[in-house]
Order: sequence, then C-alpha cells, then structure tokens
Amino acid sequence: MNFILQPVLENDLCILSPLEEKDFEALYKVASDPKIWEQHPNKDRWKKEVFENFFEGAMKSKGAFKIISKETGEFIGSTRFYDFNQEDDSIFIGYTFYAVSCWGKGVNQSVKKTMLDYLFQYVSKVKFHIGSENIRSQIAISRVGAQKVAEEEVAYFGEKPKLNFVYQINKED
Repeated sequence: MNFILQPVLENDLCILSPLEEKDFEALYKVASDPKIWEQHPNKDRWKKEVFENFFEGAMKSKGAFKIISKETGEFIGSTRFYDFNQEDDSIFIGYTFYAVSCWGKGVNQSVKKTMLDYLFQYVSKVKFHIGSENIRSQIAISRVGAQKVAEEEVAYFGEKPKLNFVYQINKED
C-alpha cells in the first residue's frame, strides 16, 4: 500500500483525525444515543460494553478516524478505511456513525467526499458495507453516488455475521 491509511483529512465542516485510545470516552458520548443504531445490524452498540468491542476493533483496524466538528471542536462521529485490496484496486469506507444532531446537515456527504477525494489518488474503486436493514444509510450512500453491487454476510469485529449490501463508487464516476 503506497498511501497513509490514517491521514488527517479536513473539509469546511470537520476534521478527520486518527482515532486514539484516549478518545474512547468522548466518542462513546456520541455513540451512546440508541437512535444512531436503530437501523444498524448491531442495535445494541449504544451500550458501553458493546461499544467497547466496536472501539477495540476500530483501534486494531489502524484505519479509524474520529470526526471533529470545526464549529464546536466536539467529536461528532467516527469512520474508517479498511480491507484494502491491491489486486482489486479497492478499499472500503465504513463503520461510520454520526451524532443525531448532524443528521440532514450535509456532514456525511462532506466527509465521504473528502475521503473519496483522498482515496481516488490511490485506488480506482471504493466500496461500502451497509446493513441490509439500514435504509437511512442506504439512501445516504446512494446520494454520494454509490451503486449496490452485491450482498454478503459480514462479521463485524467480535460480532456474528449479518447480511450487508455492498455499494461501490468507481473513480471514473
């Protein structure tokens, strides 16, 4: 891999910075809202012991980011790069969540555009796993320009496999 998996990325609304162990409490403060996880394959992720597993997986991935609001300086979510595939010339963006206060305000589109602009310097395809019941995220990723290309069982770190849809955006698109 000839690119940095955890660069600092920035746009008009927020800063994406590498997630660190010391960020647990601030990120859990955002993640502890059950509404965030209503449509997610793991609806209990708002519980501290369940989120601890998620956070451990994020740290081990070496591709996770905290998302910080430029306006407030507060954590507003998290996302990550994962599953770089040199042969397929692809990488995934996922494990993304945002504070409910950010929903419908263009934050997701802004973050995804920033991440895509960075990744398309290095790969030709970016993919996303979206839970089969997560209609909100399916709509959001379609708005970014991704197309559904497959369905597959995905085992999130320390969790049982769940049906996910795979969406993809190609560099030329």
